[in-house]
Amino acid sequence: MDDTYRTIKRESEGYFRDRGSKFYAFAYPVETEDEVKEHLEELRKKYYDARHHCYAYQLGAEKTSYRINDDGEPSSSAGKPIFGRIQSHDLTNILIVVIRYFGGVKLGVPGLINAYKTAAEEAILKNKIETKTINEVYELSYEYPLMNEVMRIVKDDNVNMIFQEFEMTCRIHISVRRSESKAIEDKLLLIRKLNVKHLYTA
Repeated sequence: MDDTYRTIKRESEGYFRDRGSKFYAFAYPVETEDEVKEHLEELRKKYYDARHHCYAYQLGAEKTSYRINDDGEPSSSAGKPIFGRIQSHDLTNILIVVIRYFGGVKLGVPGLINAYKTAAEEAILKNKIETKTINEVYELSYEYPLMNEVMRIVKDDNVNMIFQEFEMTCRIHISVRRSESKAIEDKLLLIRKLNVKHLYTA
C-alpha cells in the first residue's frame, strides 16, 4: 500500500526576468487553506505595488484539494504553469505564489507561461523535497483497569501517542502509519470494552 507523499521542507524563493518584467516566486509548506490565506495576505501587504499575485496550491496526502489563480493574467497563463511544476515534482501540502512586476513590454501567453513556470521551478529546486508517511489517527477510550493491555500494544508496536487523558475513563489519540493501521486496529479490537474510533487521516 502506498502510504507516502512528497512535500517541501521549508520556505524558498525563485526569480525570473524577461524583457523588464520581474517574477518573484515564493514556495511554502502548508497544510490548510487558512495557512494559504495567511501567506497570500502577507505577500499582498509586502508587495502591494506588484501588478499580479498568481498562485497554485495542493493540499492533503490524497491530493484532493487544489486551486489555481491567474490574478488578472490571461486565462491559464500563470496559475496553470505554476500548478504544472507542483504536479511534475509530485508534491502536495505546498503553495507557490509568483508575483509579477510589469516591465512595460507584453510577453504574450507563451512568454507568460514560460516565465511563471520557470520562476516556480526555481523556487522548488532551491528547496528540499521530503517524503512523509500517511497516518491514520484513532481515539481509544477505556476504563482505567484496561490501561496495561492498551499500553502494551502501544509500546510493543511503537505506536505514536499524540494526546492522552488518564482519569477513571481514559482517552488517548494514536497516530499509525497507514500500511500498519489495519493490523494495529485488529489487535486493539481484541481488547474487550475498548472503544476504538477513527478520527482522521494525516
